[in-house]
Amino acid sequence: MEIERKYLIEHLPQHFLAFPSVLIEQAYLCTEPVVRIRKEDDQYWLTYKGKGLLAREEYNLPLTKEAYLHLLKKADGRILTKRRYKIPLPEAMKEEPSVLLSPLEQGLTVELDVFQGYYEGLILAEVEFPSLEEAQKFVPPAWFGRDVTLSGEYQNSRLSQN
Repeated sequence: MEIERKYLIEHLPQHFLAFPSVLIEQAYLCTEPVVRIRKEDDQYWLTYKGKGLLAREEYNLPLTKEAYLHLLKKADGRILTKRRYKIPLPEAMKEEPSVLLSPLEQGLTVELDVFQGYYEGLILAEVEFPSLEEAQKFVPPAWFGRDVTLSGEYQNSRLSQN
């Protein structure tokens, strides 16, 4: 089960380049249900995602490079490219030193996606949670923009079709 909230980011935090990142290329074979292929640096994945916005089923299966390239030719819509920075939540809160984090929040990671190509300039942040309760209680850092989780307009599968 994937439980995550997604935010539109208008201004990048100053320190984001200091964190590890991966280059992601992904494409969709189907959007209902979502069947996605992804290249993440030198790793390849086939992913199935069920219906839902805040919470949904997700299954990841490893692919070979050859299988990925074969399936990429069958992709429907745009191929999305982005650089994903992984920022531990305490670091993401640095600009707000007075904020106290619960022990659970201290183990969370912000996945900051800076899009390239067709969606150059689009920046999204996602945070995954172990439970719906924690997702609903989450208070984002001040640099996060509008919560777009429930709108669905910024789901990658939808972006690939626009």
